[in-house]
Amino acid sequence: MFGISKSVIRFWENEFDSLRPHKNSKGDRRFTQQNILQLQEIHTLVKQRGFTIDGARRELKGQKARVKQKKQMIEKLQGLKGFLESLRDQ
Repeated sequence: MFGISKSVIRFWENEFDSLRPHKNSKGDRRFTQQNILQLQEIHTLVKQRGFTIDGARRELKGQKARVKQKKQMIEKLQGLKGFLESLRDQ
């Protein structure tokens, strides 16, 4: 799917805590849709954009922080919108 070897995927599993495919009793990996999306992100950062493993790790953590920050901002804005609507309706 990504044109990389199984050993690269195993290496990435060791390097990226978030990438944890399920394994059956034989040890065969079963990738979920979320795992595939994670692999795609890692592949894009490392193979296409030229990030180092450490740099890709930092970028993924930064993305998570930015998403959390955006979510908090949206919640605050929704609260403000509700407050303004209640003032308007009085």
